[in-house]
Amino acid sequence: MSTVLYPFKFKPIYKDKIWGGRKIKEILHQDYGAMPNCGEAWLLSGLWDEQSEIANGDFAGDEINDLVETFMGDLVGESVFDKYGEQFPLLIKVIDANDWLSVQVHPDDELAEKRELGNGKTEMWYVMQADKDAELVTGFNTPLTRNDFVEVMKEEKLQSVLNYEPVRESDVFFIPAGRVHALGPGIMVAEIQQTSDVTYRIYDWDRIDVAGMRRELHVAQALDAIDFELPETYRTPVENLMNHTVPVVNCPYFVTGRLQLEGEMEKDYSNLDSFVLLIGTKGKFSLKWENGTECVNEGECILIPNCIKNVTIRAEHYCSLLEVYCNIEEE
Repeated sequence: MSTVLYPFKFKPIYKDKIWGGRKIKEILHQDYGAMPNCGEAWLLSGLWDEQSEIANGDFAGDEINDLVETFMGDLVGESVFDKYGEQFPLLIKVIDANDWLSVQVHPDDELAEKRELGNGKTEMWYVMQADKDAELVTGFNTPLTRNDFVEVMKEEKLQSVLNYEPVRESDVFFIPAGRVHALGPGIMVAEIQQTSDVTYRIYDWDRIDVAGMRRELHVAQALDAIDFELPETYRTPVENLMNHTVPVVNCPYFVTGRLQLEGEMEKDYSNLDSFVLLIGTKGKFSLKWENGTECVNEGECILIPNCIKNVTIRAEHYCSLLEVYCNIEEE
């Protein structure tokens, strides 16, 4: 087996969801098999029971956490390995909502640890495509206390206090742990999050599944997780520049930038002690490094190991992509 690291592509893990659609097949041209629809494509996962497999090169078929254990800082960065150990720290998804997702909330690290649930879950959405008049829920539209929320739930009036946001392609929404949220119909997003699958479902639109049952709710568990603060805005502004990496989100778990590219750009990651992920959100691009080249399609993810510091990104006509790496300094 080779001991030379190279940029990794991954086999997607597809998820059948009651609210899922067909955009992952019809727009991204990915084959999710016999499922009638697909709600999520997990592009990169370090969850122990659902790890991503490498799809390219000498390590094809190996699981991501096995490679983190073997190559440690050379793969993920010394500071990243010191903090997160052998589990890859980020989970990358494409989500296709053909119907409302449940209104839900995720615990922060402190609450998740207290409840022995592993990591908390802070995340962000980048809108890859949105139908006309699409909207989502993020936070509340009025100040609430914990007692106010309990009364709203008793009176079955949750929808009246939710904050609805219209959605267009390239919009960004940062969803810190504790923020109530739900994707709406007609939206496909790239989601970047902590490696966690802990969700408290608060409301599911009175939906009935194929077995004639309503999905389980977790209102009692959610109460300690919800952040009732009302921010000035729920939207994350993104500067619209070509051929520049534009800052998008900087939080304790990840840093994300957006690159809209025509032609090519050289990138030097010598100042980072982290892997870098590039996620295709529009069009195609190729990634070139000293020992090779890989093509990346819309809806795919490629991981640049920490030991590779210089790469060239070349757009096929035009492309938009997200650049993601771990943030250690901000903690």
